[in-house]
Amino acid sequence: MALLLTIFLLAMYVPSYGDAFVGVNIGTDVTNMPSPTEVVALLKAQGIQHVRLYDTDRAMLRALANTGISVIVSVPNDLLLGIGQSNATAANWVAHNVIAHVPATNITTIAVGSEVLTTLPNAAPVLVSALKFIQAALVAANLDQQIKVSTPHSSSVILDSFPPSQAFFNKTWDPVMVPLLKFLQSTGSYLMLNVYPYYDYMKPNSVVPLDYALFRPLPTNKEAIDSNTLLHYTNVFDAVVDAAYFAMSYLKFTNIPILVTESGWPSKGDSSEPDATIDNANTYNSNLIRHVVNNSGTPKQPGVTISTYIYELYNEDLRSGPVSENNWGLFYANGAPVYTLHLTGSGNVFTNDTTNQTFCVAKSNADSKMLQAALDWACGPGKVDCSPLLQGQECYEPNNVAAHATYAINAYYQQMAKSAGTCDFKGVASVTTSDPSHGSCIFPGSGGKKVSSTNGTALAPSSNSTNSGCLSQYYNDGSLTSYVILALILTVVVM
Repeated sequence: MALLLTIFLLAMYVPSYGDAFVGVNIGTDVTNMPSPTEVVALLKAQGIQHVRLYDTDRAMLRALANTGISVIVSVPNDLLLGIGQSNATAANWVAHNVIAHVPATNITTIAVGSEVLTTLPNAAPVLVSALKFIQAALVAANLDQQIKVSTPHSSSVILDSFPPSQAFFNKTWDPVMVPLLKFLQSTGSYLMLNVYPYYDYMKPNSVVPLDYALFRPLPTNKEAIDSNTLLHYTNVFDAVVDAAYFAMSYLKFTNIPILVTESGWPSKGDSSEPDATIDNANTYNSNLIRHVVNNSGTPKQPGVTISTYIYELYNEDLRSGPVSENNWGLFYANGAPVYTLHLTGSGNVFTNDTTNQTFCVAKSNADSKMLQAALDWACGPGKVDCSPLLQGQECYEPNNVAAHATYAINAYYQQMAKSAGTCDFKGVASVTTSDPSHGSCIFPGSGGKKVSSTNGTALAPSSNSTNSGCLSQYYNDGSLTSYVILALILTVVVM
């Protein structure tokens, strides 16, 4: 398997805000969740140096010991009321969940709760007390200089986020936000913010263009302009972060850095989420990484890096809600990448840039009969090994024409050394940089999977071909028939 991420090793120096980095969140609502040892092995293999945990799982913290990986640990929301009302409870929590693990485990931050103001408003009155009690316990243990304390907020606490210069925090939360910002300022901590351009794009009646949400380059006349500051915005992420800066300045706080604790894009959605795709997830996260580590800053704070944690390491298939909720991960639970990030243009620090990996896939709007013909041809005259598509084999699921055709036409494209004209199939196929592998189904051309070149001279049906491409149907109702098995046997004999 090709390494997906070496990108978290390198950091760039920003004098007043610390090193720039990209980290990753680790959720555990996963069927067959890898063991802590396996998780850490994946982190080390991918060079990930910053992680955020949603709890303080002891086995996980022990597995992270002596790795040097920086760790954010979290006070779960269900413990917030107790800690926020009792200094002793907070001290006991710190003793058991932090002091017991440092310095072997490099705990750098404690996130107290998560999106408390918007998801657990009854705990809001004790939020600042909880932060102060946790901080007091760290001071008593002489750990306050190496471990920061903060709390992640949803970006929805900011109202009227565009133009950013007019943004302000929901005034309902001023009794909490003002003392919270005073605490962050006095302790040298940062405002934690979860930034999801995907949700801004998906809002009903949203006018956010997809390219603007995905960090894709925009012509100057398409950039969003803040009429008050005349600052130009080329992406949603920067606009939301600057809105937070302006909202803090509205309350007279101008020197608190921002840490983005969650950001990402789902790779799959249901019928109401057509833009939750592998290509869009790949585009967003790849562009986000470049934006952070290249020290781009934001229009309001150019050159001031916004360190960011990608949501998330694994697809969490046990989460409830729409299909997208299960598909934010960079990896499947078995360690296979959901897609391979493309990072060209990020500088020479990315030794595992895999943009040159390309795959041939079925177009999403392709006619099913044409896809079936492409599948028939690839598994027949194209001499592709289609045995992984047989029932019970690793690429049988999902059992539909589009998925099986994608595997077959990509296998042909790879065995033909990606030659011009070998990814067309009468217009139903296209080249992508996103690895279509999924679960245990590893596509030819992915990572170290070898592809045998063919001695045949057959060319895939193209838009200019006089061959109809409509051979006898080997594929019926989503299943390979015995004819395909016969074709496979004949292929082996011929080769």
